Amino acid sequence: MRSVVRLLAGRQGIIHRRYAGDCASGTMKKGLVLGVYDGCSVGEYKPTATFARYDEKTGGKLMSLIKGMKIGHGDVQVFSNVGTEFTSIAVTNLGPEGLGYNEVERLDECKEAIRTAAAVGARALQDEGLTQIYVEGFTNPEPAAEGAILAVWRYQELKDKADRYPEVRVELFENDDMDGWMRGKVKAENQNLARKIEETPANLMTPYIFGQIAVDSLCPCGIAVDVRDKDWIESMKMSAFLQVARGSCEPPVFVEMSYCGLGGPNPIVLTGKGITFDSGGLCLKECRGMSEYRGDLAGAAVIVGVMKTIAMMALPIDVIALIPLAESMIGGMAAHPGDIVRARNGKSIMIEDTDNEGRVILADTLSYSQSFHPCLVMNIATLTPGIRKALGTSSSGTWTNANVVWRELERAGSETGDRLWRMPLWKYYKQRVTDYRGVDLNNVGKARGGGPNLGAAFLKEFLHEVDLAHVDITGTGLLSNGIGHPYLRKGVMTGRPTRTLVQFLYQIACPHVKGDEC
Repeated sequence: MRSVVRLLAGRQGIIHRRYAGDCASGTMKKGLVLGVYDGCSVGEYKPTATFARYDEKTGGKLMSLIKGMKIGHGDVQVFSNVGTEFTSIAVTNLGPEGLGYNEVERLDECKEAIRTAAAVGARALQDEGLTQIYVEGFTNPEPAAEGAILAVWRYQELKDKADRYPEVRVELFENDDMDGWMRGKVKAENQNLARKIEETPANLMTPYIFGQIAVDSLCPCGIAVDVRDKDWIESMKMSAFLQVARGSCEPPVFVEMSYCGLGGPNPIVLTGKGITFDSGGLCLKECRGMSEYRGDLAGAAVIVGVMKTIAMMALPIDVIALIPLAESMIGGMAAHPGDIVRARNGKSIMIEDTDNEGRVILADTLSYSQSFHPCLVMNIATLTPGIRKALGTSSSGTWTNANVVWRELERAGSETGDRLWRMPLWKYYKQRVTDYRGVDLNNVGKARGGGPNLGAAFLKEFLHEVDLAHVDITGTGLLSNGIGHPYLRKGVMTGRPTRTLVQFLYQIACPHVKGDEC
């Protein structure tokens, strides 16, 4: 039997080795992802149970191949023609065995290691041209499904069909926990739905088109969707929302979605910023990088993904989602810096910066949300660039006036690997947006710094005696920089934090002391 005959240098962390032993028959395009743990010394590895069973079938070929090789944590090596069942096998390193919840990192490191391993393995096989990829379940198939399905997703709807990459099918390999795998698959696929909405160019994702996508995506799942037009918005006295929309030829739309899984009197209300393109208005953004703000509807897109997921999971919970949709453009009718509008709840707002339009359209939305007598209002928005500067892409800034809500949100982020970080919602910031002569609120606020906190304080003024959670996803919800989450392809919209919000709602609907064991 001959040894390794060819070594191909791949991208960082990936080495492709072609093994000359048995030749795979036919034109099979199947691949397999298997995992190993760090051993006692460099170059030694402990196989997962699935790896060991498969290696036994091949007469120990895989273990002999990886012995002495350097496969770092989160790295992968691809071997071809090891056997007849699979064209290529990707071996990924999960790091040390026995990882768990890290109190300092606020992260379930075991689940995140599984996501990473499944992701790098599946993508390496995808890059090899394989279209059917089997992934072992490791010790928890749910995060394995999430990592693999998120990793192989591509946005290519606008490419010529002849030039598109082939679609990849990801399946579970030799594991009985199909329920866990399907939960992960549903969560990942609906995060990919949010990514698709965010990636679509603004001329093809107008407020009306978004509303139609919400109908097409959610109504088959049993969710009631109402798409309201400009006349309805005017009848609801949403003057702040309309003021932002005036600069565009595209009429605004208000989407209302309702999922009834329990039938109780006090639902959770989700509100999401739906600016289908943000030019900044008269306070125009810089041209460089402006195209990223086709994703300024990320909050709205995430809500569509969340609503579809909870319906498919049949969670016993009542959720209403409210999405104001508009373009923020320059034009003869656009809002001017210094304009004053009166919101639905009667409070006057000075629009000092037209590029702070998100909080202005959400003011009317949050006020309207109170008509449903919610137990909690959760807002998701790409609200401030300041949160990206503060936290980068590590986590989404979160403000809440309820400690119990924060406890569940933090736990949800640790479970999904898409973490949240609590920020202050103090009276100090309220004073900086309300202490003005002749007007109730200013959409910028006094003094320098603290912009994300001022945005949250502004939003809170439109709710009364209800728990609030505001999640600013400017750092996490737009284009991925490829750092920290290997399952999210660099340069593509992320769809974050869809899975974290689903996990939070699951915890509320089905209370339990701690998460699933990894």
